[in-house]
Parts: sequence; C-alpha cells; structure tokens
Amino acid sequence: MTKSITANPQGQFSVEDYTVFTIMLGISTAIGVYFGFFQKKKNQTTEEYLLGGRKMKTFPIAISLIASQLSGVSIMSVPAEMYSYGAQYWIIAPTMILITMIINYIFVPVFYNNHITNCYQYLEDRFSPAVKKFVTFTYVLNIYLILPIFIFIPALAFSQVTGINIHLINGIVCGVCIFYTMLGGIKAVVWTDVVQGMIMFVSCFLVVAIGVARIGGLSEVFERASAGERLEIFDMTLDTTTRQTFWTASVGNLFLWTGYLGLSQSCVQRIVSVPSMRHARAALWIFCVGFIIIMTLNCFTGIVIFAKYFDCDPIKVGLVQKADKLLPFFVQDVVGNLKGMPGVFISCVFSAGLSTMSANLNSLAGLIYEDYIRPFKLFKHTDASANRTMKMLIFVSGVYCIAMGLIVEQFGHILQMVVTIASVTQGAVMGIFCLGMLWPWANKHGALWGSASSVIVMSWIIAGAQVAISNKELIYPPKATSVDGCYEYGFNVTANDFPTLVAPQDEAEFSIYNMSFVWYSTVGTFMVFLVGIPVSYFTGSQDMRNFRPKLISPLVHWLLPEEVRQNEFSLKAENEKLSTEPIKEWTFTANETEKYKERLGVIEQTL
Repeated sequence: MTKSITANPQGQFSVEDYTVFTIMLGISTAIGVYFGFFQKKKNQTTEEYLLGGRKMKTFPIAISLIASQLSGVSIMSVPAEMYSYGAQYWIIAPTMILITMIINYIFVPVFYNNHITNCYQYLEDRFSPAVKKFVTFTYVLNIYLILPIFIFIPALAFSQVTGINIHLINGIVCGVCIFYTMLGGIKAVVWTDVVQGMIMFVSCFLVVAIGVARIGGLSEVFERASAGERLEIFDMTLDTTTRQTFWTASVGNLFLWTGYLGLSQSCVQRIVSVPSMRHARAALWIFCVGFIIIMTLNCFTGIVIFAKYFDCDPIKVGLVQKADKLLPFFVQDVVGNLKGMPGVFISCVFSAGLSTMSANLNSLAGLIYEDYIRPFKLFKHTDASANRTMKMLIFVSGVYCIAMGLIVEQFGHILQMVVTIASVTQGAVMGIFCLGMLWPWANKHGALWGSASSVIVMSWIIAGAQVAISNKELIYPPKATSVDGCYEYGFNVTANDFPTLVAPQDEAEFSIYNMSFVWYSTVGTFMVFLVGIPVSYFTGSQDMRNFRPKLISPLVHWLLPEEVRQNEFSLKAENEKLSTEPIKEWTFTANETEKYKERLGVIEQTL
C-alpha cells in the first residue's frame, strides 16, 4: 500500500485555525484603537506619537526590537537556508553578542549625548545638511524597495496552507497594519510587537518540538542531518565566492546587522524612546538574548525539516515549488491534525511581518515629514497637522506595499534578494556613521564622496552579479537531497532524473561579480573609508577649533587633540534621565549652539 508523504494536504485550514488567526489580528487592531482613542490626550504631540514621550519601558522596547528584526523573511527563509545550504548561517546568532557591544559602546553614547532622535540628524550635525539629505534619501529608497517583501512573505505562507489568493490576504493584513500604526503611533507599534513577539516564540517552539517528536527524537534528527551534511558550521574556507562560510556568516553579517540594527531609523527611534542610555543598553542586551534564542529555533527548524524529508525531497517531486515554501508545508504536515496549530504558525509568520512593517511605516512617516515636507512650509506646522500628515504618509506607504506584492511574487530566493537589496546602501550607511564617529579628521567632503562612491560601486557590483545570475554564470547549488525513499509515497523518480548542479564560478577566473552577496555590506563600508579619508585629507581635514567632541564616540576621544579634550563639555551620567518636558520639534535642534559658540570664542582667543 502506498504511503502518503503528508497526512495533511495543503488547503485543510480548519475553523479553529481561522479563529486563532483572526484573534491575532483582532488584538493588534484593539491595541491601535486603545492608543488612538482612549489615550488620545497623551498622544497629541509629535514627540508622543513618534517617541512615546521618551518614557517607554525597557522590556517592551527590547521585545519590539526582537519582533521587528526577525521579520517574516527570517521565519520563512532561514529554515529554507538551513534545508538547502546547511547550518553555516547559524553563526549569526553568537555574532549578535559582538554586534550588540558595538552598538552599545560606539553608537548609543553618541545618540544620547547629542539628544539625537532622528539618527540622520547626526550626519547634519557632524558633517553638513547635504550629507544628511543624501543618506536619508538612500535609506528611504532602500526601505521602500524592501518593505513589500517583509509583508508579502506571510501572505505566501497563508496561501500555501489555505489556497486563498495571495494578494487578497496581503491586502487585508496590510490594511490592519496600516490601521493600528496610523492610530496608535509608536506605543501601538511597540505593544503589538510585544504580543506578536510572544506568538512568534511560542509557535516556533511548538512546531520544532512536535516535529522532533514525530521524527523520533533529537538523536534521529541529528543523525539524519549529519548524514546529509547539514551540520557543518565551521567552514573556514577563505574563498569569497562561496555562498556561506564561517567568515561570511560572522564578518559579513557583522557589518550587515550592525548597520541594520544600530543605524536604521526604525530601530534608533525605539532605542532613544527609553528614558536614559542605561535603559537603552539594557534593552539591547535583552534583545541580543532573545535574538539568539529565536534565531537558533529558526535555524534548527530547517534542520528538522531536512530530517523529516531526508529520503524524499518535496521540492524535487513537485509538492513544493521552492524552498521558501517548505516551512508552511512542513507545518501543515506535522501539526495539521492538531486543530488550531496551523493557525498559530500562520499567526507567527504574520506577527513577524506586521512587526517589521509597522515599525518601518512609523519611522518612515516621521522621517519623510521632517526632511521632505516640513522644510517646504506648505502649511503651518503644528503637532496636529504633523500627526495628520504622518498618518496620511503611513496610509500611502501601506497601499504601495500592497501593490508591490505583484512584483515580489516573481522573486526567487527571498533571503538572498533581501540581503542584496539592503546591501546597495547598507554599507554606505554603516561606513559614513563609523567614519563620523571614529575618525575625527573626516570632513563633509570626505563623507559625501565616500558614501556616494560606496553606493555607486555597490550598485555596479550588484547589477553585474544579477546579470551573471540571469546568464547562469553565478549559481549557488544547494546541498544534495535524496529521492531514494520517494517510491514508498507513490513517486516514480530516481536520482538520475535530477542532474547535479555545479557552480560555474568555481571553475572560472575570479570576478568581483561572483563575490558572495553576504560580503556586499562589508565592501560597501570599507569603500566609504577608502574614499572618505583621502578626500578629507586633500580638502582640508576637520577644523578641530570648531569641533564638538560629543559627536565622536567616547571610545576614540583619545584621538582628539589635547586642547579639544581639555575644553570638552562634561558628558551626562549614563543614568541621568532626559528632560521630561516635551520637545517642540521631533528632530534634534542644537539648543547648545550658542553655548558652543561662546566657548569656542574663548578657545580661539587662547590659541
């Protein structure tokens, strides 16, 4: 008698599953309504709408960061990465410890010492308005390119297990996200993230636990994964064209994630919404622990999926179209007979996507209003008019994400696509902030030319790589999978039916286009330094007589000239809370400018 590879074919989404999913969306909507209506009096100022009055609690902010950084792309594509290419990507989990240290001791002190709320305002204070405008534009462009992917991935999972039109569900869920983000501001974003983060953890844990039990225990999972060469995490190959090695997963992701977490406005906005630097650092350490736990669960899920289908690859027999759809197929197979469990999983994926989308919509609205609408003085600026405008921006951005789903549907490997798009500008952003905070002599000319050169060079490399991919000159063949046991399930296939793929770049001469996509952010960061430092030198380095030491990371204050350090203003104690009086403008306005001018006048007279 022929066995079935899955006892729960796709399309069997029960009433209980729909109920669980609807409850999740209902809770998110209710939170938006609560903060939008019942706390309306407290939510009238721009600072309250975007920063929660700088009174947000540490733990909710930490959970919000976890939920928004581990998007639907991570929940869906990381297991697919493990299944196809092995466990090497897991190195990103322990690497997050070093990433958190860098953010906590290089970036966070500068933001707090300068009262920065819009992280790109730092670039204007450190360099010039032109530098800020250029980097802000690259950030906005990057987010608008990548944001539709974050919310489309959950719709992909829902369609896989229910058969409902993917664009219909994409529109419905985006509508919910737009609604609660518009109404509740940052408070609604953070508290929905808390609920959604808990859903993510519980569902990931349950799916893995039940999957391991169905396979026969941890020992059987690891035995099958080891036989399939899926447990190698210390591939020390120095070849930069290899998709994932220890060095790409650690060093490459160090630059990518440091910029993404520490220098993205959606993250910085939440980091500075707590009362003090001490609270911000604590939130980031809690985030680090949570990230490691959930990322490890995600990676292990991919290993469990491989162990489940170790002798009959669902992709090769046509049950799954591509690796990014493996997880919903696995969930429906393993826990589909448990009423409500598929609904919990779908809620998990949607929670991840909604968290990322809402955080970015909120930060984008504030950024676009302050940098691209308010300067033109189209209407009188008040907190009420600002809030109305930002809500309209959130609505328009959300509708755009829905429409872009038609294009995202055509993408291939999602994780690779996301990293590639982000890397066009991520290296430039990482590089220019590090140049400003770590190299006191960098000036506005070096910063502008360095960041522009990075974007141009990375666009050229990535465009060349995409051409190579389309011409089949650049291929990342997945690790071998088996179909030896497929005959038991009624599939008449053999290994000979699937020719072994080879990577043409392995046999060709080295080409910059063949570099692994994980290195893009690293190369982009170093490009800023390679161009920015010489240009700063030849155009007259930063004038130290007119320099504010607070704009440099405390770790490198020893590089500053003696006279600058002697006249440095005392930095606030880490545990000193910021003023509780509401700030009239969201972006930092240099209230100490006159004090600096007076002090600098004294310095100049003594030089």
